[in-house]
Order: sequence, then structure tokens, then C-alpha cells
Amino acid sequence: MYTILPRSRDAVLGVEISGKITLDQEKELIAKAEELIEDHGKISVLVVIGEHAGVSFEAAAADIKWVLANMQHLSRIAIVTNSKLLAVLVAVDATFAKMVGIQEQHFDHTEIETAWHWVES
Repeated sequence: MYTILPRSRDAVLGVEISGKITLDQEKELIAKAEELIEDHGKISVLVVIGEHAGVSFEAAAADIKWVLANMQHLSRIAIVTNSKLLAVLVAVDATFAKMVGIQEQHFDHTEIETAWHWVES
């Protein structure tokens, strides 16, 4: 399950994931991102990941495929989570993202306001 965060505006999409994301939900998120790309060219994304968040294999595959096809349209990605494992994975992924011009950063839940300011800048 996901929620589009009310602070989302202009070229910034904020999403909170609180349950398992299905393929249909992933397609909805992709459609929203594509709408923003059409309007703004490049977008930034803030993803808040809750403790019980998850993703189906099909949704994860669709997400990876979409990101690979749309890297040139992504500016900043903020991942907000208390998971130490995800923090490490974001740090590793950020190295590769930087190579294609995407800034990616992990933020703890206590740093959500900082994360918003970062993606909005």
C-alpha cells in the first residue's frame, strides 16, 4: 500500500509505503511519475518506507525496468527509512546513480524535514 504525500508538488513526488506494493499499485505510481516528467522534464522523488513495507516481485521488476528506462528524468531520490540494511543499500546504489547524474541519499525518519528540503532544492 502507498500514499502520495500531500507535500508533493511541482516536480517533487513524495510517497509513503506502508504495506506491500502490488504490480497494479506500481503501475499507478509509474503513471504519476510519468505525468510529472511530462510536465517538468526532470523529477525528484522522496520515498518514506515503513517498517512493514514490501513489494511483490513483479512490482519490483517493473520499478527497476522503469527506472533504467527513465534515469535521465530523475534528479534526486531521497529514501527515508530506519532500516540499517536499506541505508547501506541506498549508499551503494547512490554510487551508481551518481554515475548517471542522479543524486540519491538515505535519511532516517527523524530527518524527514531535511529530506524534503533536499529533494525540493
